[in-house]
Amino acid sequence: MKRRIDGSLLAIVGEGLLSRLSFGLINFALPLYARHLGFSLAEVGILVGLNSAVAVLSKPLLGWGADRFGLKRTFVAAISLRSLVSLLLGFASAPWELFAIRSAHGLSMSLRDPSVNALIAEHGGEKSVASAFAWYQTARTVAGSMSKALAGILLTVTAANYPLVFFVGFALSVLPLLVVTRYVKETSDRGSSSRPVVQGYKVDTSASAVQHGPRPRILPFVGLGFLIAGSAEMLGGLFPVLATEYAGLSTAQAGIVYAVSTLATMVSGPIFGWLSDNVSRKLVLMVRGVANTLSSILYVVAPTFIGVGVAKTIDDMGKSAFRPAWGALMAQISGFDKRNRARTMSWMSMGEDAGGLVAPILAGVLWSTWGITVLMGARALLAIATEVYAVALTRRGESSKLRSDLPARAGHALVAEEE
Repeated sequence: MKRRIDGSLLAIVGEGLLSRLSFGLINFALPLYARHLGFSLAEVGILVGLNSAVAVLSKPLLGWGADRFGLKRTFVAAISLRSLVSLLLGFASAPWELFAIRSAHGLSMSLRDPSVNALIAEHGGEKSVASAFAWYQTARTVAGSMSKALAGILLTVTAANYPLVFFVGFALSVLPLLVVTRYVKETSDRGSSSRPVVQGYKVDTSASAVQHGPRPRILPFVGLGFLIAGSAEMLGGLFPVLATEYAGLSTAQAGIVYAVSTLATMVSGPIFGWLSDNVSRKLVLMVRGVANTLSSILYVVAPTFIGVGVAKTIDDMGKSAFRPAWGALMAQISGFDKRNRARTMSWMSMGEDAGGLVAPILAGVLWSTWGITVLMGARALLAIATEVYAVALTRRGESSKLRSDLPARAGHALVAEEE
């Protein structure tokens, strides 16, 4: 029988598209606006990374709040705060105002990420949760590319009227708020005391097993998220510099590379989601490591338009493989204690955020100190080390912690596909 599309899940995907379309404008315009106000490059870097730093520090607490006050309620509060951020930017003109508003954006991320991940896990379906995360990420990727183009057009036709761009972002941010308020619903089994079954074994979700906060067994997966995101996001903000200064591409050629890689991501994201659900999650996670290693080699040996284009496409396809498989893994781990699902996801995504925050800084230090070859070599080695760690974690099944709750084979089932 064909599975009926979940209306709440469709609304969440719509929120991802509309929110990224809105805040993509701001992410594009804000660094330029800061430079317009006289910020140094270092100050711009701090401003751009401030929201992620705030999110890393506050996610565990606000993830706990999402479980206590409701996923949808927290989701709506996050979108509302983010809309307020867009509005306030239109009136900001002093440096301290931009830093304060960017910090508020970090708080909205801390509210939003655990609640939206938990909602996707609940509505995605046990056998198709990776596909749900894949479609959500694909919608965000498409909207992000569209919003960058739109921001460039608006700044051009309005003679760099930055407040106007921020107000347009605010107007667009109201749409996802309406969609979520109207169509997203929470499932009714989050407070259930029933025990989930993995390969025939029951998992302890009694009050005694969950009342003391995040269990130590989550920490290895936090580390895995840190390593995966770190290797994946190492070139995040550096790619435009790499393309133009190192490879000698024009800005137009760099734009073409972005467009091609985005198209590849749009196609590959849902495919990797399906593969994760129906073939092997471990295989899909491994694609990311292989993609990082190959792209690192290509950037060094083929610094041309074709070489950089192929490397960027491979790199982004690796990211599109990582997102659904990682989302499905978060859903599975948090599913052992649905009453604290958002808190568990907040710890795992905190590791991911920390990796995405630290890695670009490390990349900049390596590049400026020892050159591009050392940077790419370190990136490839980090990808390989991450795969080794993931395999070891899979084989051990987190034995020392997970097997305290599960029979031996059930611990392995946390990251292994059902047979």
